Amino acid sequence: MIVDTHHRVHNYLRISLTDNCNLRCFYCMPEDDYDFASAQQLMQADEIEALAKLFVSQGVTKIRLTGGEPLVRKDAKAIIRQLAQLPVTLTLTTNGTRLHDFVDVLKESNVRSVNISLDTLQADKFQLLTKRDQFGIVQQNIGLMIEKGFHVKVNMVVMRGVNDSEINDFIAWTKDTPVHVRFIEFMPFSGNRWTSNKVFTLEDILATVSEKYEFIPLQAEKNDTAKKFMVPEHKGTFAVISTMSAHFCGDCNRIRLTADGKMKNCLFSKDEVDLLTPLRNGEEVLPLIHQSISTKAAQLGGQFTQDYELLQADIIQNRSMITIGG
Repeated sequence: MIVDTHHRVHNYLRISLTDNCNLRCFYCMPEDDYDFASAQQLMQADEIEALAKLFVSQGVTKIRLTGGEPLVRKDAKAIIRQLAQLPVTLTLTTNGTRLHDFVDVLKESNVRSVNISLDTLQADKFQLLTKRDQFGIVQQNIGLMIEKGFHVKVNMVVMRGVNDSEINDFIAWTKDTPVHVRFIEFMPFSGNRWTSNKVFTLEDILATVSEKYEFIPLQAEKNDTAKKFMVPEHKGTFAVISTMSAHFCGDCNRIRLTADGKMKNCLFSKDEVDLLTPLRNGEEVLPLIHQSISTKAAQLGGQFTQDYELLQADIIQNRSMITIGG
């Protein structure tokens, strides 16, 4: 098992396939002229498989593929098929723009759930946020995935003054559609222009929903990051990921592997451990995994506390979100 000094067992691995993306969301990719990693810097398909097998041997039971946008990688289908052979639950986080081309491989690989990022239900605002005219295809692909029987979660990063006015539009969407909306508090990463006054908290979100809807809490599961709710008689549900105002670090079971083969023991950890170079050199990798987990902080990478209003984002030592993996 992979256990840290706070007795947390880590059985969930998030693997970023690429730092590339076909959208340009400012909170994720800080600059238009961003310099993507070269092919040689990225983990190759066989290296991803080798590292994944190593983690599985240590008790990992769930793997999520992320990016960037994982489905822009040319060998994404081959990687999905390879990882589907492992005894894990395989899932995916995507911006949804290419899902129509991956339905069959996801089905055959026993992927049953997908997370799709969508921060607005307005086409013009989508283009403003992403700098791309792709709203229609994302909406179509969400419908396609539901039609094909996938469990679809929609991730909406809520930013005060940007899209918080749409919260109840997303709730309305869950009435007749079995879509599971997850409102995510705006988090600080390198270059994403985070300020505390843009954070729309769990309390703010629930207060907004209560202005129009009555809702009930749903049973929490072990290692949940989302606080889940439903409006009675709605086909879908909603949840809040309250990283900034009410973190869930005490039950964390997550490990991240960046597209360039660095292990991060926390989304906000400033330190990383290079697994790819030792793997390529034929050196032992397993001790490095356990060494990294042994240094995991109790909460929030040890870089800040829940008093997010006092946080100065420029003092956080971290990557941009796109280089970490969603």
